[in-house]
Amino acid sequence: MNLIIQGPEVPPRLLDEISRHACSSGVEQLAEHAYRLKDARFGATIPPLCEAARVDYAFVPESAKLSGFGLVVMDMDSTLITIECIDEIADMLGIKPEVAAVTEAAMRGEIDFSESLRRRVALLSGLDESALSRVYEERLKLSPGAEIMLSKLKSLGIKTLLVSGGFTFFTDRLKTRLDLDFTASNTLEIRDGKLTGKVLGTIIDAQGKADWLERIRLQLNLDRAQVIAIGDGANDLKMLAQAGTGIAYHAKPVVREKTQYAFNYCGLDALINLFQN
Repeated sequence: MNLIIQGPEVPPRLLDEISRHACSSGVEQLAEHAYRLKDARFGATIPPLCEAARVDYAFVPESAKLSGFGLVVMDMDSTLITIECIDEIADMLGIKPEVAAVTEAAMRGEIDFSESLRRRVALLSGLDESALSRVYEERLKLSPGAEIMLSKLKSLGIKTLLVSGGFTFFTDRLKTRLDLDFTASNTLEIRDGKLTGKVLGTIIDAQGKADWLERIRLQLNLDRAQVIAIGDGANDLKMLAQAGTGIAYHAKPVVREKTQYAFNYCGLDALINLFQN
């Protein structure tokens, strides 16, 4: 196995210590703050060392190559982008704390996602649709490393699917902006330029995300092992489980516990270093 160590900073002394604990046969630098420790062995001391130093670690099969994958599936809110769009929309009405509390509970898996979305969207009734544009233009930011990751995936011919419990207003714009291959999300009902407080059609919830992954996987004629999924909340768990490789990105504890890999401190470009190219 290879042990991948990466973070905002990886002090040389820490790298030497982890290498000793892992009985590594050699260290290869992958990027400024990313390293591959070859022939590494898992040791109980490695996770707490990395956690204390705020660096990410991952034991990865030596044979795993990024070019061997065919599809990367991503959540949107707090994964591809840094915000929760619905919370920022609610801020336009001065009710962000109330809506954000429901969002957090849903992401922790404490309440049903579909019900939580209906409750939150209902609170937005009467809001002018121009608020959506303001959120996109003024508040929406890509997560660190997102464009670097997407550029690398495109160069390798790996397809991308952005699937979200959020809204088409944002996923459609991100698809064009980032040249994503597929997107799927929920549609807000708008009448006479105002949000009605309703969502049109079937809500894309946890099962809906997993179903979209499976639909695109089959369309591309890929095996499960060729699919990577990245998410942060409880409603991503079924999607992450459906992929051959699941990555928790700055995720809730319930998600970190059930995925193979976790990026707690790095940006999305950490994916490039995880597997050999």
